[in-house]
Amino acid sequence: MAIAAAGLAAALIAGAAAGAASSIGPADITRELLSRLPLGVESPLSDRQVAVLVELRLPRVVLGAIVGALLATAGAAYQGVFRNPLADPYLLGAAGGAGLGATLVIAYGDQLFDAPRALVPVAAFIGALAGVAAAYSLGSAAGRGGTAALVLAGVAVSSFLSAAQTLVQATRTEELQRIYSWVLGGLGRGGWDDVRSIAPYAAVSVVVLLASGYLLDLLALGDEKAQSLGLNATAVRLVVIAAASLATAAAVSVSGLIGFVGIVVPHIVRRLVGSGYRLILPMSLITGAAFLVLVDILARTAIAPAELPLGVVTAFLGAPFFLVILRATRHRSV
Repeated sequence: MAIAAAGLAAALIAGAAAGAASSIGPADITRELLSRLPLGVESPLSDRQVAVLVELRLPRVVLGAIVGALLATAGAAYQGVFRNPLADPYLLGAAGGAGLGATLVIAYGDQLFDAPRALVPVAAFIGALAGVAAAYSLGSAAGRGGTAALVLAGVAVSSFLSAAQTLVQATRTEELQRIYSWVLGGLGRGGWDDVRSIAPYAAVSVVVLLASGYLLDLLALGDEKAQSLGLNATAVRLVVIAAASLATAAAVSVSGLIGFVGIVVPHIVRRLVGSGYRLILPMSLITGAAFLVLVDILARTAIAPAELPLGVVTAFLGAPFFLVILRATRHRSV
């Protein structure tokens, strides 16, 4: 945990240092941050550099860390509650449902509400719950298909939600550029207002998920064993799914669709700390935050001065990783 926290701190400083607007080194950033504490450290930055750091870079880095933490923790929770190593917000329809809900508010919110921006997380949460419920229902109806049935159901639901989202875009051509840039995923538009808007949702979902680690460890023993120990498996599943969907919705509402974070990070963490969710969940939170901050640095610098959509970068990194996991899961099930 200490190593992961140190890695996150280094990633945050590196993310704040990356950019062409003004050259600010990691050491100067560290001193600037320490100068805001009662430690007697003086800031080495000019007023212009402080403005660039505080108003442009820090909100993007903080938002990236929050989004990465939420997606990774939600992915780990989905894998625990479904006892499925391939469960992921992107594959289970949560991200697709959240994306459709947020897109509807972006496209039609100005006509129906006075403050549509504040409703984006709410609409995303409703869509995320609907997507997960549909995928899980379809996967369960397939009988004993196990991992394959759930993955196929998630792909089917995600495809349907994506088609619905495309239909909304086609009917709202004047908002197409705005919706399209959001769908590809990114943090370039993020500011302190976005951080404040998702902070309550992030705090609630993270607290619930971290407190559920022991319960997920009991669920891993099987429903009958868990119930014999006094656990209400159905209630635990509902609470964890709701919290993971809220985390996904909060992340999607400010960053767009960023896939594979929820499957890559928990599997890396599981290799490091074992299969106990009391460790997997907090480690996924810290590692997911560092992972997305580093990926955002890559998205900003790979084709500078242009910028790659963050969802494109995570797809390039995550798709091969997913195939490796799928192959390993198939070998274990044979």
